[in-house]
Amino acid sequence: MGIKKAYNLGTFFTLYIAQSVPMAFFSAILPILMRQGDYSLTAIALIKLIKIPWIIKFLWSPLVDRHTKEVVDYKRWIVISEILYAVIILSVALLKLETQPVLVIGLILLAFIMSATQDIATDALAARSFASSDRGLLNSMQSMGSFAGSMVGSGLLLVLFHKLGWHHMLPFVALFVLVALIPLLQNRHIQLQPSQSTSRPKAKPRDMFTFFGRKGIVKHIVFLVLFYSGIIGLLSNLRPMMVDFGYGMKAIGFMVGIFGTALGMVGSFISGLGVKHIGRKWMHRIVALMIVGTSTFFLLSYSGGMLTDDISLIYIGIGLVWLTYGMAATLVYTSSMDLVREGREGTDFTVQIVVTHLSSMLFSIGLSQIADLSGYNGLFIASLMLGILTTIYIWFYNPQKMLQ
Repeated sequence: MGIKKAYNLGTFFTLYIAQSVPMAFFSAILPILMRQGDYSLTAIALIKLIKIPWIIKFLWSPLVDRHTKEVVDYKRWIVISEILYAVIILSVALLKLETQPVLVIGLILLAFIMSATQDIATDALAARSFASSDRGLLNSMQSMGSFAGSMVGSGLLLVLFHKLGWHHMLPFVALFVLVALIPLLQNRHIQLQPSQSTSRPKAKPRDMFTFFGRKGIVKHIVFLVLFYSGIIGLLSNLRPMMVDFGYGMKAIGFMVGIFGTALGMVGSFISGLGVKHIGRKWMHRIVALMIVGTSTFFLLSYSGGMLTDDISLIYIGIGLVWLTYGMAATLVYTSSMDLVREGREGTDFTVQIVVTHLSSMLFSIGLSQIADLSGYNGLFIASLMLGILTTIYIWFYNPQKMLQ
């Protein structure tokens, strides 16, 4: 790998970290506090609605595409979004969650709008500046950046939360968001891939819908909806489950936020290499089988009463969930980036990722409700059934045919 390519990959890695640290922190601290307050698993799952800006970001993605032509245009969108992101986080640090919850939640949603906008521009720039053969590694950087941000936000910050508190911690988070811009500002090596046409199309609002009218796209949409379904219920319920098992916030922060996300990064990197060396088709099949294996592990160890008594099994389970999820994320990003249209890179990629976010949120809420009604055993059985269904579908789904 050349120095310039490595530098470009590192630049995108830092951008994906920057956008995910604050989101990971807010998403991690609230479920734990709610479970400690005896909220239901269904109510806790609804906290994912604070990520609604990431669900509806396709609404303004054509605007970003339409006003970006050169690298400098993408940088402008990214830098302005990140600065506003940091300023809003700093504003949240000045407020009290206990006495001003509506204002705090409102500002968090606004901050997530800024991070979603940065993500649109970053994804579009990534799609245009890397060749298809390098997209596995590129999207492993995207997954690894997200997991690294999650490690900091839901791991390190969670461990330090009881010592530093809300007001002292968030200013450092805002500063980190700004510092992460330095590699992008200093990088002069990012170059766009040659255009496939003499006149680059300009994105229009209707492009977010015309994507779904492409030939054979239904099979890909089904893939996006199903691929996370067998693992997302386990992922979203790990922290509440550990509270029920008697673990405290500090232990959960380390085991899930640090150990788990570290393996998510490892899985992302392995998946990126796998795409490059054995291809997308077989990597999809391998990860689908791993999802089935992970659900099976939880079902057998919990049914036998071993999971709650043996901390080593807890670590194995957490590791399997995050390793598998990391591998799956890289494949989803890579398959989605393969299908973007010229001039609508940000829009097409965003639309596809929104499909995965929305379906994952719905599966997460539904599976959490099953856990409320029938216990964790029901959650594991439902996850296993979804994993088997996904594997059957994946075995006959060839993403490469979508490119022909």
